[in-house]
Amino acid sequence: MLGENPETLSVFELMNGLDPSRRFQAEPMTGREFAELLSAEQPVLTAVLKRGYPVEEVTYPFGRGRYGRGDAVPWMLISALPRWTDDPDALFDATVAFLTAEPQRPPVEHFRAVMGFWMRRLGRTHWMERAGSSIDYLEQLALGFPGARFVHIHRDGPEASLSMREHHAFRLPICMMYNAPVASGRTVWELGALDFQGEPTPGDAVSQILDARPPAQFFGRYWCDQVVHGFRALRVLDRDQYLEVSFEDLVTRPRQELERVRAFFALGPDPDGWIDRAAALVRGVPPARAPELPDEERRALQAACAAGMKLLGRM
Repeated sequence: MLGENPETLSVFELMNGLDPSRRFQAEPMTGREFAELLSAEQPVLTAVLKRGYPVEEVTYPFGRGRYGRGDAVPWMLISALPRWTDDPDALFDATVAFLTAEPQRPPVEHFRAVMGFWMRRLGRTHWMERAGSSIDYLEQLALGFPGARFVHIHRDGPEASLSMREHHAFRLPICMMYNAPVASGRTVWELGALDFQGEPTPGDAVSQILDARPPAQFFGRYWCDQVVHGFRALRVLDRDQYLEVSFEDLVTRPRQELERVRAFFALGPDPDGWIDRAAALVRGVPPARAPELPDEERRALQAACAAGMKLLGRM
């Protein structure tokens, strides 16, 4: 939605897919090393795509770009660069060339440099980065980018959790993270070695997880953990740096909520009608899934989400 603003460089799913031990490290790295960080593949996503599952966030043009579905695609080509150009491979090459010539500096300074490069190349005046899991490392973002402003879009916990269960790029890592039962009562680590790089075979462990329908409570635990981590980070933010937006409000009254966001980010007037274009992207309120769960599973999911729901003032 914010990408409809002609002055905004809307950076989609960039930081969250990078090596978490390196993306905000204090030690300097060379420009070439930072380019390699942005260019590494995300092996879990590769495994999902290789098995033919859809991932809506992936916008790389398989079939007409240099990479095929299931290849080890550089992370910044997965969702970020293809949203700005019809030739993301050329922009990728230009980005790598730019970063390779940059001096040694901490990663946050490389982030600032590459955002500046993209803004100059695309004629934008400011950048915003959107990532579904960024609340989990909100404190690192706040410390690395002092003065930045943060919008937290949150949804009803059980409904967000059930949405994630249907999303295979979430299903695989969340099941791994919590060792969820996935196949005939066996947990992830009882299935054997998980081979993300190899070609899929009938019944391989990764495919069994992706084909499973794990208990909803594990996705509720993940959702809740993310919210709790994020709220702990609020202590490092000033009040004017943080805005909460309800997902339900955003999809039922998009123009009003976008006006709040516009004012929060001090984006100025709306001369070309970008807010109307952004509001038109709403596809309606998704149907509720939680009421359709068996009673026991629904209660377990609600319990898993309870702490996060309380923090958000939703219960």
